[in-house]
Amino acid sequence: MSGYKTLWLFLFLACCQPPQSRETSQADDPGKDDFHIYLLMGQSNMAGRGMVEAVDTITNPRVLMLDKNNHWVPAKAPLHFDKSIAGTGLGLVFGKLMAQSNPQATIGLVPCAKGGSSINTWFPDSIHQGTNSYPYMEMIEKSKLALSEGTLKGILWHQGESDTKTEAGVAGYPEKFYAMIDLLKADLNIEHVPIVMGELGDFFTERIPLAAELNGVFRQMAAQNECLELVSAEALTHKGDSVHFDSQSYRQLGERYAQKMIELQGRCLP
Repeated sequence: MSGYKTLWLFLFLACCQPPQSRETSQADDPGKDDFHIYLLMGQSNMAGRGMVEAVDTITNPRVLMLDKNNHWVPAKAPLHFDKSIAGTGLGLVFGKLMAQSNPQATIGLVPCAKGGSSINTWFPDSIHQGTNSYPYMEMIEKSKLALSEGTLKGILWHQGESDTKTEAGVAGYPEKFYAMIDLLKADLNIEHVPIVMGELGDFFTERIPLAAELNGVFRQMAAQNECLELVSAEALTHKGDSVHFDSQSYRQLGERYAQKMIELQGRCLP
């Protein structure tokens, strides 16, 4: 290769490195410790269905998201791409507040939520017909990619609307949830992970009696598990469909998730 072409290639690689690449030249890789990874899991209220407004497109150089091509890019709404209606959610505000709380860190958000998915689809080889996908397997694949460059600091979980159709679905929720988390820990080779989950909105529980019961189950789970916290949905409003939060409520949820995650990390992470 000519000297000119060699120089051109060097400059291209130096200046145009794809965003998913991170420098890991040192043996102990301190950069990995400062790249904090969060998994965003659940169904549509985690994916976000709010109207995208200008504030939802403002990026922070220390808050990244894994896009649909598995590239690290600056995070902005919509974070998810499970369905074409994905919009503003809770993840962006959460990520910015976690970056603010950890000035030395870069935050990596891994969007994994699937609109309409019940907890039954969050197991290996279980397909979610609504998105023609395998939520658990895709989450593990993306997580392993992210954790090759960073350190898992927490899981955000907002799900349950699809499991409020039967008493059995509500009663069996904790067993299924913890079984999924045990599989996740084994597959990702981790021991401790802070988990913050969110209540179903009051506008939903008012229409669906079993949803109120499921919120009660969530509260019991949080009370019994030192590595799990529950975010209240009190006073939050819907976008007009009595199912999904509106944009402002998603931002408030993001603030509440961040507050709980910060509290939880203090006692759950080694």
